[in-house]
Amino acid sequence: MEIALFVILILFCITGVLLAVLQLPGSWLILAAAVGYDAYHDWSRLGWKWLAGLAAFAICAEVVDTLASMIAARRAGASRRAAVGALIGGFLGMLLVSVPLPIIGVVIGGLIGCFLGAVAAEMTKRDDVAFGVRVGLFATLGRAVGLAFKTAAAMVIGGATILLAIQGLRG
Repeated sequence: MEIALFVILILFCITGVLLAVLQLPGSWLILAAAVGYDAYHDWSRLGWKWLAGLAAFAICAEVVDTLASMIAARRAGASRRAAVGALIGGFLGMLLVSVPLPIIGVVIGGLIGCFLGAVAAEMTKRDDVAFGVRVGLFATLGRAVGLAFKTAAAMVIGGATILLAIQGLRG
């Protein structure tokens, strides 16, 4: 039973990392599996301090993922409207493109939507197409950085969970 639970935990960690790549809450799946695993073992395998630390890291990853495109757009000199347009466009793109292109459409749609949202919003403020495209490219780059950070965070959370569980198996 012990090995079976450990294998299930590993599968949840792998699934969580894959979900994070698709801009879904993979870190939270990993964290939920870690809490369940530790609760089953009377909170003696991972420990509440580690679980709290991993939860704090997951929150940071979500904040970075959400705000990265806005911050990058602002660095390019974008208006506040363009930064918000990048955020809204990214979410709308994820939703709209994921229907015709399941799985990979979430990533592609998020990036395209972020670009279009930033450009469209900036164009309502200024009539400079080149500047709007620059803002859109920065916003898209920020979105990609946010996605990479969120994926890396899921890998760290999953790896830490597995290592702590292995340590608990030994001791």
